[in-house]
Amino acid sequence: MSVNTPVRRRVPLLDLGALHADIRDEMMAAIAAVVDSQKFILGEEVRRLEAEVAAYCQARFAIGCASGSDALFLALLAAGIGPGDRVAVPPFTFFATAGAVSRAGATPVFVDIDAETYNIDPAPLAGALDRDPRIRAVIPVHLFGGCADLDPILSAARAHNCVVIEDGAQSIGADYRGRRSLSLGDMGCLSFFPTKNLGALGDGGMLTTNDEALAAKLTALRTHGGTKKYHHPWIGINSRLDTVQAAVLLVKLRRLDAWTEGRRANAALYTTLLSGTPVSVQQPAAWQTRHIYNQFVIRCPQRDRLKEHLLENGIGTEIYYPLPLHLQPCYQDLGHKEGDFPHSEQAAREVLALPVHSALASGDIEYVCEMVRGFYA
Repeated sequence: MSVNTPVRRRVPLLDLGALHADIRDEMMAAIAAVVDSQKFILGEEVRRLEAEVAAYCQARFAIGCASGSDALFLALLAAGIGPGDRVAVPPFTFFATAGAVSRAGATPVFVDIDAETYNIDPAPLAGALDRDPRIRAVIPVHLFGGCADLDPILSAARAHNCVVIEDGAQSIGADYRGRRSLSLGDMGCLSFFPTKNLGALGDGGMLTTNDEALAAKLTALRTHGGTKKYHHPWIGINSRLDTVQAAVLLVKLRRLDAWTEGRRANAALYTTLLSGTPVSVQQPAAWQTRHIYNQFVIRCPQRDRLKEHLLENGIGTEIYYPLPLHLQPCYQDLGHKEGDFPHSEQAAREVLALPVHSALASGDIEYVCEMVRGFYA
């Protein structure tokens, strides 16, 4: 298409303006209430959000913190993970998963993904745990809104006395065999980054657990390890969820299920309209009884050219993720090379995320699919 040819339709990858249009006044009123209360740190809205998120995730406890990255780091601190320890993680995920391990002073042990779900594969994970007694924790990532296969992961981890930390940055509301994600491991980690299905107006995060002692420790660790003012049983960090963000999230949480069902409907329409094309459409596995589609991902030949073609036609896309973690420059010292984790590397070459947010019109999806079909015609 010529640069001078106008596009017929514009479909951004995410449209927060459209998502916020109907709730703007309610969000602004919630923010004003916090301003008037003057309780900007760990105010009542934070406590309410913690209770509501815990209930939504079917967990006993939820503890707010400053970001999803901090949630992962705090979970590792609470589990006592540190120098000399090793933690199993997938190489095909956002950097924060492995970055938190390194921040804790431990070493990430990469385990390849299942080619269909993009999540850590339980079979090579079991092998890694058998071979390496220094692995003390496993972080399965529920990537793109679909749960990792938790039963065999939990079984292998328990057999080796490993902590399981669910990275649910993209999975709030996702179900595993009818059970809610973020309630099945020892701890779960949430991100409220603005692009998430439940997004704040800035950074924010939360941890979940069913263990009362862990909940108490996490609550202390987010405030420098203090259990009361100026008393510190542990060395923690400053990682508190702002009251303003909690107030906004309370407004949004009431809409989350409706937004999720919109995403699921959009994914179903994509699946129908893209059938018969060269692209492979993401399909939930049997255990992913509620996939929430934080991203709708296709695998496609000539991925980079297709991305450029869609951009030229007004369609926003993104590559999650173009370089697996074992090939990142900062992890060169681990000695990995191309070919070590073939499923992760192939996914990095082929995946492309299409717009799937709940504010899309059916005509938007039809247009995207028309442009995909036209590229391969």
